[in-house]
Amino acid sequence: RDASFDPVIVRKRQRRLDGIDEIVLSLTARGLTTGEVAAHFAEVYGAKVSKDTISKITDKVLDDMAEWQNRPLDAVYPVIFIDALYVKVRDGQVANRPFYVVIGVTVDGHRDILGIWAGEGGQGGEGAKFWLQVLTEVKNRGVADVCIAVCDGFKGLPEAITTAWPATVVQTCVLHLIRNTFRYASRRYWEQMAKDLKPVYTAPTEAAALARFEEFTDTWGGTYPAIIALWRNAWSEFVPFLDYD
Repeated sequence: RDASFDPVIVRKRQRRLDGIDEIVLSLTARGLTTGEVAAHFAEVYGAKVSKDTISKITDKVLDDMAEWQNRPLDAVYPVIFIDALYVKVRDGQVANRPFYVVIGVTVDGHRDILGIWAGEGGQGGEGAKFWLQVLTEVKNRGVADVCIAVCDGFKGLPEAITTAWPATVVQTCVLHLIRNTFRYASRRYWEQMAKDLKPVYTAPTEAAALARFEEFTDTWGGTYPAIIALWRNAWSEFVPFLDYD
């Protein structure tokens, strides 16, 4: 009665909602369709926002997104990480689709997302041609050299890396290697296998790692020869980081 109430979302004497753009973008980023966003405004705010208006708002960020995708990058990245991020995408029906993220560590030690690329096949079956296109794009944006590239065993990726930057050391992601190891083993052995593997990837030198791996082979080779083969095949790309303190 004394007008002491101060509304936050719709201010006094306000004729139009502020912050609609931010709300629309936030809801769209969470996967809501234009119809669902319009229904949200009607239900929560009692405001009618047409689907066309919502589409115009989301289209505004396309220019900013294109600018971000094509921005110049640093000339040198000591380390880059390449990994897949699976996102539910509505394309007729909702399905998980891989999006590949390239993260660069700058010479100052900061991490920067260099770009995100949608997978071609939909199930993560990209080959050397796809990876060469991705890395060529990164190179054309100014990246002249990469010291170490850390990645999972994506088909054709190591070859594409050395084609783009011949002096780059390809390092297999140890975490992915360990996860792939457990896929071959019964769950009841995971804890003991993890203990036996740790001395391999925490060894101070390659020679020490090889010695610990031989011990691991003696213990598990008879039961799980596929695990031993997995590590032997990845060994040359597993050991480079052991050269560093």
